[in-house]
Amino acid sequence: MHEFLAQLANGVELGAIYALIALGYTLVYGILELINFAHGDVYTFGSFTALVVLVALRAANLLHGAGLILGIVAALVVAILACALLNAGIERLAYRRLRKAPRLAPLITAIGVSFMLENLIELWQGAAPVPFPNVIPNPELEIGALQVGVQQIVVVALAIATMIALHFFVKRSRLGKAMRAVAQDRDASSLVGIDVDRTIAITFLIAGALAGVAGFVGGVSFGSAWFLNGFGAGLRAFTAAVLGGIGNIAGAMLGGFLIGLLESFSTWFIGGQWSNVAVFSVLILVLVFRPSGLLGESLPEKV
Repeated sequence: MHEFLAQLANGVELGAIYALIALGYTLVYGILELINFAHGDVYTFGSFTALVVLVALRAANLLHGAGLILGIVAALVVAILACALLNAGIERLAYRRLRKAPRLAPLITAIGVSFMLENLIELWQGAAPVPFPNVIPNPELEIGALQVGVQQIVVVALAIATMIALHFFVKRSRLGKAMRAVAQDRDASSLVGIDVDRTIAITFLIAGALAGVAGFVGGVSFGSAWFLNGFGAGLRAFTAAVLGGIGNIAGAMLGGFLIGLLESFSTWFIGGQWSNVAVFSVLILVLVFRPSGLLGESLPEKV
């Protein structure tokens, strides 16, 4: 029972990270029907950006006392801003001129941007995994029969708070309503005064910011950053988005947690080398038997 609860806690922590990345996929797909395969590498960039900030602060002997909290906040904010700007730049330079092109063109472009980012990050930080500074104390707390680390609680709480904030932003804010209008009909949105280019750019900014949060919590959770981390995490997050319902924010959250739990328990039962088989078998089954996902797709209606 103890091992089961430990794997449950690990799965929820993993799922929180995958859900954050999946939200970026689903936001962009919901408004452009584009699978931004570079999104996983933006997540990796966020991990390394936060790592660089923390290493610099540690070298300056600033990560102690109240400086530790400020350092964590600084690393998170810098990762969010850097990833948001990177993602918006990708949209402006690589995707904007391809909006009216056949769907294969932006898809291939996204794959190309992904490879470019991977190689640039490798040139920047090297091919070997880089240890992530251990900045969050991790004593274990006993909650009944469950033992959970403070670090796991922080990671999951930060992820859930981000998801809730995004949900209310999209549903209640004026800009969120503009995003939903553009997703529904770009031409009609333009006619009623919505700046479509600006709205799409902001969508990429928000998706990049989510990748920045995921990059920070991923680095804290895994204890290292590697230039290829985004490839595997991105594929799992894409699977989560499809599982929950592509374009559906609640579906991305649900799918992320389910994929995290599936990976954790499959690693426990059949070994880590087979966890990919379990995860991507679920993707195949979903695409075959319920292609709209568990909560259904949320895509523009074609008229």
